[in-house]
This record gives sequence, C-alpha cells and structure tokens, in this order.
Amino acid sequence: MQNLQRIIWIASYPKSGNTWTRTFLANYFMPKGEAPDINSLRRFTTGDARQDIYDRAAGRPFAAADFDEWLMMRHKVINIIAASKPGHHFVKTHCKIDRIGPYDLIPPQVTAAAVYALRNPFDVAPSLARHLSVAIDDAITFMEDPAAVNATDTNIFEVLGRWDRHIASWTEAQGLPLHVMRYEDLSADTEHGFRHLLGFLRAPVKDGVMRRAIRESSFKAMQKQEREKGFIERPAGMETFFAKGKAGAWRDDLTPVQVARIRESFLPTIEKWYPEMLDETLEVARRA
Repeated sequence: MQNLQRIIWIASYPKSGNTWTRTFLANYFMPKGEAPDINSLRRFTTGDARQDIYDRAAGRPFAAADFDEWLMMRHKVINIIAASKPGHHFVKTHCKIDRIGPYDLIPPQVTAAAVYALRNPFDVAPSLARHLSVAIDDAITFMEDPAAVNATDTNIFEVLGRWDRHIASWTEAQGLPLHVMRYEDLSADTEHGFRHLLGFLRAPVKDGVMRRAIRESSFKAMQKQEREKGFIERPAGMETFFAKGKAGAWRDDLTPVQVARIRESFLPTIEKWYPEMLDETLEVARRA
C-alpha cells in the first residue's frame, strides 16, 4: 500500500502567523529570485481549502449543498493533496484536529508532522475583527463559539471551534510530531524562532539564506507586496490583510471590558501558554 504520510501541516487559528511562516519557508527553500510572492505561495505550498482542488476532486465546479457534502469531499481532496508530490510537502490549514462521523479533518494516514503557529487571544481578537469585518465584541463571540467555521461562497469550510480548543486539538494530539511557535516569540527574536523551526524540519541551517528569507518574509515586506499587488487571500470588504502585525497591539485596541471577557473565557489556556500576560491583563480587567 502506498505511503501517503507526506503532509507537514502549517496549522493555526486564523490571524496567528500562518502566512508569515509559509512565506519564510518559501523564501528559505526556493532558490533566490524564484521564491513566490504572497499571491503565488501555492507554487511552494498548498492549502486544504483551495477551490481548484475541490473542482478536480469533484470532476466539476464544486459547490457543496451543505456541510455533510463538503465533509465527504474533503476526504478525497486531502488524499489528492497528499499524493500530489512524492515527498514531504507543506499544507496550510486553519482546521482543528477533530473526527466528525467517520471522517478525520486532519487524517493521520496522510500526516507526517505539523507546525502550529500560536498567538495570544488579546491580539487575535482585534486582528480577527478586521479580518471578518465585524466589531471586536463579535470577533470575541466567534472565538468563544464551539461550532465556529469559516466558509467560502461554495461551502468549502474551515472548522475552527473555540480558540482554546483549537490550540488543544493540535498541541495535545497523540503521536503527532509537532513544533509550536508563539507569534510573540517570533516577533521578539525572529532568527532564533525560525532557526528552531528549521531544526524541527531537520533542514540544514544556512545562515545567509535564513537571514535573506527573514527579510523577504518580514511584515514590512509583505505589507509592501500587498500595497503593490493586492493579496488574493484577503477577504472581501477587508481594507488590508497586513494591518499591524505587532505583538501587544491589544493594549491600544481593546477596552478593559473586552480584556476581562477574553481573560475569563480562555483563562486556563492563557495560564498554560501565556503566563507572563496574567498580571497585566488582570490589572486591565479590574478597570472594567
């Protein structure tokens, strides 16, 4: 039987550093001058919500009548993606790890490993609000929703669930070779963070190539590309995809009431992954 355990998932809850990670990897592994820009990342990596792959799997322009029809087709799509290249390759996903009926959203039989990009919920909320073109309070409600999904016009779904359960589904998965990167740590020391990522991938670290890849994938470089060429992954109605990108922007974006709400909703996960934020966010929340 053919071994299709080829996918290295680049996984995250939305607005947590997925595009940054994929852009760095593309610039590191592809020859200088050949790395794709933000609009052609699919030349290096692919994603599990691509319309063209669903069309190929269906043998026609695909549009699901409902969630169940999409779920059955996803199984076929993931196998097509796994078989599309002979060795390990990167695949973007925002789906959580879950089993729905007989179907695994992230099937172990095609999975080699995963990189999980994690970002604190106080920064995710305002960034997600811009992404969804909703108020910050509505974005927090979305993060709290155990049934939260994103969907395209053709009903290709990303099954997210709650922010904290999304993280747990990946970081507590049994038997999954996993590398977790915090957005905040990557922002504070980008070279250190990506050096560890390359180590996890068992890739030789070439310092000059790595530093060039860091420059080409910087937030400023991606902002420049979006200004000049647009960004095909930017949702309709969203003014800019790469709006702020800095860690700690929540201090300007959130009210004390919103900080208190996020803290209360996700406290155990914040305690586990962001203990350094507990005192400051408690102080802010007490002003609510």
